Amino acid sequence: MLALGLSERTAGLAGIDPAKLWDAGIFAVIAAFVLSRILLVLTHFKTFVAFPILLLAVPSLTATGLLLTVLATAAWLWFKRVPLLKALDAWAACGALVWACLALGHFAEGSDPGMPTTLPWGLRPMPGDPMHLHPVALYAAVIALLLAAISFKILRRPLPAGAPAGYTLAATGLAQFLLSFVRQPGATALNGLELLQWASLAMLIAGFLLVIFAKTRTAPASA
Repeated sequence: MLALGLSERTAGLAGIDPAKLWDAGIFAVIAAFVLSRILLVLTHFKTFVAFPILLLAVPSLTATGLLLTVLATAAWLWFKRVPLLKALDAWAACGALVWACLALGHFAEGSDPGMPTTLPWGLRPMPGDPMHLHPVALYAAVIALLLAAISFKILRRPLPAGAPAGYTLAATGLAQFLLSFVRQPGATALNGLELLQWASLAMLIAGFLLVIFAKTRTAPASA
């Protein structure tokens, strides 16, 4: 809800009708919920038939569900004639704010453990435990809030459409990659890097490509 409220301000800075961007944000939230549940039911249909309420209560937001949500939201923006690059610019700070809220949620439930540390701000995983861990979720929340503020400030500058979103995406990818070195390791995916690290690098590259595309798209044609 904070991100949706912020989108009404960033929409004006990006040159979009705030009402249209608000509607697109509501659509994205609903699409994420509905599509994730549909995927959950399709992949566990027998369980759904036997225990429908129990299955639908299971958290189900996956990478596939997010991809389908992105595609559905892009189709909504096209149908409503909202410029995609301007929408991405307006949503950049909002996305960082969502990341901050999710990180605080991870911190509250203790679901993003860090590596052991001797730093004074390390957290004990259990009361009385002598070992301290990096508070990765708090690091992520602080970084995300800073990115939201910086993205909002960048949006005020006369940059080509898509550049603010590209800068924010690249910075987010870099931050996630660096955080992976103080986060407890997960399963290695390929060439010694974890899946999250590869995804972070992909975000970093995609962000820079988006900035380059935005700048070349608006560059004056040579004689």
